Amino acid sequence: MTVLDPKAFLTSIFDAAVAAADPERTIRDHLPARPKGRTIVIGAGKGSAQMAAAFEKVWDGPIEGLVVTRYGYGAKCERIEIIEAAHPVPDAAGLEASRRLLEKVQGLTADDLVVALISGGGSALLPSPAAGLTLADEIAVNEALLASGAPIAAMNTIRKHVSTIKGGRLAAAAWPAKVVSLVVSDIPGDNPALVASGPTVPDTGSREDALASISAYGMKLPASVMAHINSPAADAPDPDDQRFSRNEVHLIASAGVSLEAAAAEAKRQGIEAVILSDAIEGEAREVGGVHAAIAREVATRNRPFTKPVVILSGGETTVTLRAKGKGGRNSEFLLAFAIGINGVQGIHALAADTDGIDGSENNAGAFADGSTVSRMRAAGVGAKAMLAGNNAWTAFHSIDDLFVPGPTGTNVNDLRAILIR
Repeated sequence: MTVLDPKAFLTSIFDAAVAAADPERTIRDHLPARPKGRTIVIGAGKGSAQMAAAFEKVWDGPIEGLVVTRYGYGAKCERIEIIEAAHPVPDAAGLEASRRLLEKVQGLTADDLVVALISGGGSALLPSPAAGLTLADEIAVNEALLASGAPIAAMNTIRKHVSTIKGGRLAAAAWPAKVVSLVVSDIPGDNPALVASGPTVPDTGSREDALASISAYGMKLPASVMAHINSPAADAPDPDDQRFSRNEVHLIASAGVSLEAAAAEAKRQGIEAVILSDAIEGEAREVGGVHAAIAREVATRNRPFTKPVVILSGGETTVTLRAKGKGGRNSEFLLAFAIGINGVQGIHALAADTDGIDGSENNAGAFADGSTVSRMRAAGVGAKAMLAGNNAWTAFHSIDDLFVPGPTGTNVNDLRAILIR
C-alpha cells in the first residue's frame, strides 16, 4: 500500500494509541463494588479530570470528590470538584489541592470507599512538603530533577521522600476506608507505585535509594532538603503496613496496550508494524540517534524489517538541560532523529507525548523526514545548533512541523512512530 499523506497516517496512529487509553472505556472495566458507606473520589494527574468525568458517567451511586489536574486540562464534572494547578513546576494551587485531598479522606470508616484516579503528572501537581520544608524547597527539588536527566523511577523515589502525600501517604490517611486505585501508567515497566509518585500506592524505594540517585546524577538540592532525606522522618510507609491491607490497585491503561492499538491501526491501513519496546529510557537525543540508525538500515538495506513498515516504540526518555531553549523530550528526540536521517528518502516520523503536551509549550511533539534538516537550514535555523541548545521546539516551529493535538485526556507516556515507505 502507498501512503499518500504520511502526516495523516502518523496522526491516525497516534489517535489509535490515545483511544486505547480512553478513560470511559477503561474505567468501566474496573469498577469496584459499591460500599455500604460513602464513595469518595480523589485523583491527580494530567488525565485525572477526564477520568473523573468518565467515572461520573459509569458509577451507579452517590459520589463526592476532588481531583487536581494541569492548567487547561479540566473537564466538566457534576459531583467531583476539579482543581487546576501548575505542571511541571509546582505552585501554590497544587499545594492547596494537596491539603484539601488529605482533608477529604479524613474521618472515614471501614464501610467507606475511596476511589483514586491517578495518572502521570501527579507528582508536580501534588506538592506537599514535609515538616520543616517549604513549597520553595519542593520547587527546587522538582527543577533539579527535571534538569538532571534521571529516569522517572529515580525522580519519583526522591519526590516521595520530601512529601506528606506521596509514597502511599494519601491512602494511609484514608485508613480504615478501602482505597481502590485506578492507574493510567506513564512509567516504563508500568509500576503503579511510581505513577505520580504513588500517592495511594506505596513501594519499597528507600531513603538510601533516593540519596544514591541524588549522588549519581549530581543533583544540587537545598541543604534543608538533604537534611530531611538523611533523617528517619523522611521514611515512607512500607507496603506491608496494615493500612494498605484492604486496598486494590488496577492498571487501567498503559503504553504497551496503546502501542498494540497503534500497530493494529497501521495493519488495518495495510502497513506492517513492529514494536521495539514500550519501556525505552535514556537521553532523548541518544535514543533519537539509535532510532535513526535503525530507520536508515531499513530504508537503504531493507533490514532488519522489510519496507513498507511502521516502527513503534514507547517509554519515557529524559533531557539533560544544557541551555534554556524551548523544547521537550519528544521534540529533542525527533531533532536528533532528523539529523540522523538527513537526506534519506522515504522516512517519515512522529514523536509525541500521549497527553498532548511535550514540554512547556502547547505541542505534543513534532513530525520529521529526510528533508527536515535542509528545510530548517533554508529557514535560517541550524539543526545541530538547536539540538545543542535544547531548542527543538524553535527548530520545528521554524518549518511548521510541530504536532499540536491539544490535551488528550490521558497519559500513557511517549509514542514514537517511524514510517518507512
